[in-house]
Amino acid sequence: MSPHSSLPKVLIRTPHGDITVVVNVENAPVSAANFLAYVDGGLFNGTTIHRIVARHNQPDTVPAKIEVIQFGYLMQDDAYPTPLPYIAHEPTSKTGLHHVDGTLSMARMATGTASSGFFICVGDQPELDEGGKRHPDGHGFAAFGQIVEGLDVLHALHAKAEAADALTHPIPLLELRRV
Repeated sequence: MSPHSSLPKVLIRTPHGDITVVVNVENAPVSAANFLAYVDGGLFNGTTIHRIVARHNQPDTVPAKIEVIQFGYLMQDDAYPTPLPYIAHEPTSKTGLHHVDGTLSMARMATGTASSGFFICVGDQPELDEGGKRHPDGHGFAAFGQIVEGLDVLHALHAKAEAADALTHPIPLLELRRV
């Protein structure tokens, strides 16, 4: 039996193929419940993959370069829109989950401001874990899921990175639903 067999799975359909993620409600219950509420409520309908961060489209001044694909709601005025309330931060030191290839995680500004933005790691991204250098506060980001099918689709999407991390032509999310 797979260690993920009892955890919920979500299908992420894109024009470039499908990705299935397992949502770790056991180790990261707050972040997982938030993501599932967006999925179950159809709140990702009309959203996009709007940011692809690659080594070549980050300034040399960033403290730690990363590679991720970000989706969900676009940031507005240094915050994410919140159809649902902000959630408490679940650091990797408490969940035991880490930012490895295919990890699903919460986007945020300050701790406690995660809501409607999510990203998937392309390759291992330890600088996104608590204590990493990517966020100046050192608290890292809240990992809560993992790709179980479609890692090739993730990598194909990442190959569409542009000169800047914000996409000039965002990629529509066709569907997000439990499977």
